[in-house]
Amino acid sequence: MSSRAGGAGSGLSDKTMLTKRLYSTLIIVPVVVAALFNYWLFYAVIFAFTVCGLYEFFTMLERKGISIYKYFGIGMGAVIPLSIMFRFELTKKWELLFIVCALLFLTIMQFKRRQNSGAIVGISTTLFGILYVSWFFSFLVKIRLLDNGIGFLGSLLVITKLGDVGAYLIGSRFGKHRLIPRISPHKSIEGAVGGLVFSVLGAFACQGMLPLPGWHLVLVGLVLGVAGQLGDLSESLMKRDCEIKDSAEVIPGMGGVLDIIDSLLFTAPVFYFYITIVLNLS
Repeated sequence: MSSRAGGAGSGLSDKTMLTKRLYSTLIIVPVVVAALFNYWLFYAVIFAFTVCGLYEFFTMLERKGISIYKYFGIGMGAVIPLSIMFRFELTKKWELLFIVCALLFLTIMQFKRRQNSGAIVGISTTLFGILYVSWFFSFLVKIRLLDNGIGFLGSLLVITKLGDVGAYLIGSRFGKHRLIPRISPHKSIEGAVGGLVFSVLGAFACQGMLPLPGWHLVLVGLVLGVAGQLGDLSESLMKRDCEIKDSAEVIPGMGGVLDIIDSLLFTAPVFYFYITIVLNLS
């Protein structure tokens, strides 16, 4: 979320923002919890978030004046989670095949345009959006389909979002030293440390769903805490480049869908590979 590692607020406006955020959380959390235990609701939420996230990402680029293939990107991006949900794989390395096909289609579409300026930027940013939003977010589906997938996915959400909450609370109260002002002037070093601590505490809180020894829980908390903050900073960098505050204004107090899932876009693939490669669990 865009509030991660935040700094000192501005009184009344901060309280209003926090109130809106709490109301939004009270609506979102029950839906997410229900989706964890219901396949079809889970698939619907993932698909909706993917499409909305892609739309917000490509809209940001349009505002910056980049000529992209918006609806092609959204359509191609929607195929990724659907193919994983229904386990449709043309080949074992279907993801690489998909990327190659997407690049070929984008190149052919560029041939039809009357001007050549911005061709490289248009093709690369469209492909990047598909990978950044759709492919990264689709790792949530891959985690859900693992043995103990509900436990793994629940742990991922708790650890990642507790890191968001910790960064916001500690940063708002104690934030004095700016983290990277040119990217996000409100994020602080104190908030970043607070986020890491809350992520580690979240890992221990999930010990029932994540049966690992203590040192492993600390490592998981730290790894996901760092990945989540990198995900949030990455989106902040993009928004800074596009000169906007939030990716959209659809969720009161939180911004857009992309603002909610930004940290998960990095923690989901990291956690999946940690589970399947380091822990060798599948």
